[in-house]
Amino acid sequence: MKKEDKERVVAELTERLRTTETLLVADYRGLTMPQIDELRSKLIEHGARFSVVKNTLTRRAAEAAGSDTLLALLEGPTAIAFLESDGDPVAVAKALVDAARETRVLEVRGGLLEGRPIEASEIDALAKLPPLDALRSQVLAAVIGPVTGIVALFTAPLQDLCGLIDARIEQLEAQGDTSGAQASGSEPQSDQSAEEPAGEAEPEAAGEASGSDPQAEPQAEPAEPETQTETTEEEQ
Repeated sequence: MKKEDKERVVAELTERLRTTETLLVADYRGLTMPQIDELRSKLIEHGARFSVVKNTLTRRAAEAAGSDTLLALLEGPTAIAFLESDGDPVAVAKALVDAARETRVLEVRGGLLEGRPIEASEIDALAKLPPLDALRSQVLAAVIGPVTGIVALFTAPLQDLCGLIDARIEQLEAQGDTSGAQASGSEPQSDQSAEEPAGEAEPEAAGEASGSDPQAEPQAEPAEPETQTETTEEEQ
């Protein structure tokens, strides 16, 4: 490789190391070219670019970018999976771990996850997680769950209040029907009470009329003796 080409490769690696927050490093020693190409295709599907570069050039790029984590992993032939901004770190880790298990040659060393150094064991654990979409759904469910509970706490008293109001309205309507029935039932009683005094008044009036005649007759009887007295006086 010419010097100009080496400088270009180092410059590209340096820029990629500065802008990439997640990368996974593996030892590809023993892999065939078809195996490397197959792995590269799988990683591209998950949003990662698989680069195989000599350690001398990678070391120069890591030193220029100030990536001490990568410098510590440069032992033997090295391949780096650079994760793009829209890549899936879980799927990329799973692809590397599956390739290591299937080929029994590829060895995962470590890398960076969101700028934080991770070891090979952490990459194995990352590969066992659900896909990124499933993780997002789980996180969303964990966030929405408490919110739904809070909404239920506020909604339940309102529902109870509405139920009480409806029950009170029904009770008032029932009382209104009962009072109406009572009012209609009290009218005959008032009519009867109005008729009863009239009936009682008739006997009283009759009694007064019948009682006045006996009193008038005894008053008329004493007039007869006076007439007889006058007659006797005339005869004398």
